[in-house]
Parts: sequence; structure tokens; C-alpha cells
Amino acid sequence: MILPDFTEQLRQLVATPSVSATDPRLDMGNRAVVELLAGWLEDMGFAVELQPLPYHPDKLNLIATMGSGPGGLVLAGHTDTVPYDDGRWHTDPFRLEERDNRFYGLGTTDMKGFFPLALAAAASVKPEQLKQPLIILATADEESAMGGARALVAAGMPRARYAVIGEPTGMRPVHMHKGCMMESIRVTGHSGHSSNPALGANALDAMHSVIGELMAIRKGWESRYQHPGFLVPVPTLNLGCIHGGDNPNRICAGTELQFDIRPVPGMELEAVREEIRSRVLALPQAERIQVEYKPLFDGVPPFAEGEQSELVQATEKLTGHAAHSVAFATEAPYLQQLGMQTVVLGPGDIDQAHQPDEFLPQDRIAPMIEVLQGLVRRFCL
Repeated sequence: MILPDFTEQLRQLVATPSVSATDPRLDMGNRAVVELLAGWLEDMGFAVELQPLPYHPDKLNLIATMGSGPGGLVLAGHTDTVPYDDGRWHTDPFRLEERDNRFYGLGTTDMKGFFPLALAAAASVKPEQLKQPLIILATADEESAMGGARALVAAGMPRARYAVIGEPTGMRPVHMHKGCMMESIRVTGHSGHSSNPALGANALDAMHSVIGELMAIRKGWESRYQHPGFLVPVPTLNLGCIHGGDNPNRICAGTELQFDIRPVPGMELEAVREEIRSRVLALPQAERIQVEYKPLFDGVPPFAEGEQSELVQATEKLTGHAAHSVAFATEAPYLQQLGMQTVVLGPGDIDQAHQPDEFLPQDRIAPMIEVLQGLVRRFCL
């Protein structure tokens, strides 16, 4: 068995497009990426299972297992990337470029670059040495709707005791992040000539009341929920975009507000939605006004792993960094729902993610492999 080396693996992964997006014109599957990984992992002695997502035949999770036992370690990452800014890259985003001690390419840091690291760590042990299983997990659709992670929870797999997700954290372990919700409120009224308000029902007038109530909800959260582990220690509610009406001299017949919520640990997504629903829909409205509230996607729960957990302490010792919190959301809460202690830890920097000329620093590669090898020794041997 001769596997491609790290650089060649990364080159092939980057060269295999797997963009996921809410825009169906940009969205594509990840089948070619997981099949590439599956071939390498099978050559290494892993038992590989591919799990198609129910809503898209070319979007699949990969679960590769070596060894057996009730515990074990999962090294996890998502195989999809965000869309790229055509014309803003200095090189082809799908061609790996080595320059200035960096690997440039779409997904190098977020987060295809984690898979060759995980394979290198796995190659350092022999199957017969494993006392607990080592699992390589590659998911689909993380960048758009967390569809792959949700499918894992629904299937109740994989089963292990510990999980490391290789998102870009600058090699500093992350034990906590806020959740992510994107919501919509639509107000429908009735158009008419602006010279006489009685001729219609103004949706923008009603939306003014809705926005006021959302701002009151936000203020209440800031006093009720305080979490000092975050740079912004309170939940946020951002009024992101609003569209409505069609002309200054017509009564506005309809408008939609889309907003973003970042709940802190301890806040349940459905409880947040119920509070908004009960307060907004209870607002007194004029006749011929209808208010509808719906999520734009299911949302990602907040995540928190105890600082005293065995995995957090092991990653702190191996990296030399204290675990901390981040503002971005990951698949961590879903792996945690499967019963695993979970930490987010990867070699890239989040500042490089979702950017033109995304890169992975080459000087992080060997240290990250050493950290992963240390985790494999600790939890699998």
C-alpha cells in the first residue's frame, strides 16, 4: 500500500469541487470527495461506510472505522466548501498553489486540509495496536444547513467517546461556541393610494411594531443571559435585511425582515423561537394585516464542553493552549448529542476561511499531526 503523500492528497481534494450553497445554481454534491477519501482509507485498513443524505443522492457522509470497542476517537471534518469569488482569487481556487510557506486553494483551511492530517495520524499506528476504535468522519452540507451532521444524529452514528472537529482554530482548542439561527418575519397588508391611509393597510407600519418588539426581546436577553466565556458575552439579534413596498406613493402591501440570532449555551432554539412567536404574533395589528414568522433553516444549537472534561484537558496539554470560545458555529453540538466529549481543533485560521486566496500555513502541518497522534495514543491505544 502506497498512499499519496500529504501534498498530493491535499492537491487532489482541492481539485475536486464540492461547493454547498443555499443558491441551487451554485450547490453541488460531495460524492467525488468522499469516494476519494474512501479509497485511501480502505487502503489503510479502515472499514468504510457511505451514508447518502435523504434529500440529495450526491451528498454523502463517510464513516471510516478501524478497530473496535466501547470508546474510541473520532477525527471529523466537513468535505464541502463555500462558493468562491470568481475573479478575486490570484490563482485557480481548485489548483493547489505552494507559495510563501503556505498552501493556497479553496478548502485548504476550511477544511479539506484536515483530512490528510487525520490520515497521517492514523498511519502512525497499526490496526492490531488499537484497543479502542479510531474513526475518520467526513460530512456533507456543513456550510449550508448542517445536513450531514443532522443525518448522523438521526442515524445514531458514529459511536465513540471522544471527537475532534478540525475546523480552523489556529491550533487552539475550542470548547464552546454560540449557536446560529436565521429567521424571517413577513407582514402582508393591502395596497392603496398613499393620499388616503384608509384605502389600504400598511405592512411597513406593522413591521415597525415588529422591529420594536424584537429590539425589546433583544434587550431582555442581554439582562437574562450573560456568559463571560465569550468576547460578546450576551446573545445577539441582528436585523440583517428588509425588503418591502414598490413605490413611495403606494401603501406598502408586503414586507419581509430577515434576522440572525446567536444564542449562548443554555438557550434552547425552540424556546427562543416560541418567545419570539408568542410576543410578535400577539402584537395588536390593524385590520387586513397578517404576520408570519418562520425559520430560514433549522439552526445550530450552542455548544459547550466542560473545561474539566478529559478531552479538553488532553488537547490543552498537547497544544500548550487553554481552551477558549469562538463566535462561529460548527458540527460540535451534533457530535455531542451522539454522546461524545467534543472539541474543535484545527490548524487553519478562521480569518482565512470563506476568503479569496484561502491558505493553510505549512508550519502548522507537522505540529498538528503530532497533536492528533497524541490523541490517538491517548484514546485508542
